[in-house]
Amino acid sequence: MYDTVVLATDGSASTERAVTVGLDLVRRFDAAVHALYVVDEGEVDSTPAEVREDLRHSLERHGEEAVGMIDERSERDVRGAVREGKPAIEICEYAAEVDADVVVTGTRGRHGEHALLLGSVAEAVVRKSPVPVLTVRQLEGGERDVTARKRGV
Repeated sequence: MYDTVVLATDGSASTERAVTVGLDLVRRFDAAVHALYVVDEGEVDSTPAEVREDLRHSLERHGEEAVGMIDERSERDVRGAVREGKPAIEICEYAAEVDADVVVTGTRGRHGEHALLLGSVAEAVVRKSPVPVLTVRQLEGGERDVTARKRGV
């Protein structure tokens, strides 16, 4: 059913559950896994010119670490990519380029609660993606993870 899975990450703790769910999907379907981090060009361009390049390099390093973390957790080889642009557009284009069957993404990222508002990256990906999108929300304090309960955790 799924031969190629794209895990979109921003490297935040709130995407941790999405990575776990995505890697479970990869394992269950013996799928190829792609990890993608997008340096938000809007965030970079909105900073003062004298620090813009430092921020870009810092975000690129953060992206490489985020992709590396997925690679470390995966039982399969991970094809990783760090791109720069508008995150939703880059995620959708990447999914099309690698002929993905599904994109897995969290519903909240580095921008916290505000990412749940209309216009969030996850919502834009759902609206524009050429392939199905599995959005995984971060559980709140008292909620239990059903997948963890099934595994006896």
